[in-house]
Amino acid sequence: MDAKYPPLRGALTLLHEYAQCAQIYAMVSAVLTDSQQQDRRNAIERILRAGLVRKQDDLVRLLKKEGHEVTQSSISRDLRDMGVLKASGRYVLPANEVTRANGDFSALAQFVRGLRRAGPSLTVVKTTIGAAQSVAVAIDKAEWPEVAGTISGDDTIFIATANARAQDELLGRLHTIFRVS
Repeated sequence: MDAKYPPLRGALTLLHEYAQCAQIYAMVSAVLTDSQQQDRRNAIERILRAGLVRKQDDLVRLLKKEGHEVTQSSISRDLRDMGVLKASGRYVLPANEVTRANGDFSALAQFVRGLRRAGPSLTVVKTTIGAAQSVAVAIDKAEWPEVAGTISGDDTIFIATANARAQDELLGRLHTIFRVS
């Protein structure tokens, strides 16, 4: 077949080389993306520490001004992953203790409004508007053995436990940390 169709052999060779280049490009892009994400998150942290950012659009504008390629959805994801919360109309970084997760949760206590059971293995935590994700991230990072997982919305967190006994342990811990009923 190669002798009969030499152009086909050349095209297949080029196609194979192109596929190899595409694989290499994908690997390099992933590394660059991780690095760019960390640079962007460092910039977000610096910007939030320096002043009042009230809207994600403001943060997008400031990051673009510094040369970062960002979208509102990438910023939203970064803020969630970083545990940033919105309080009193502005974005606030979590306290260092919360970032370390097993530290002092007192910085988040002001945002927790209530706790209640929703069956034998589901606990509902009510927070101020915009704080649920940050509180849930801190709980997840703490890796408490009684917590199977969390789901958070804007002002509500569902915490799943394996059984009623684990829920009792969780509620005791949450009452102690957040001092709410």
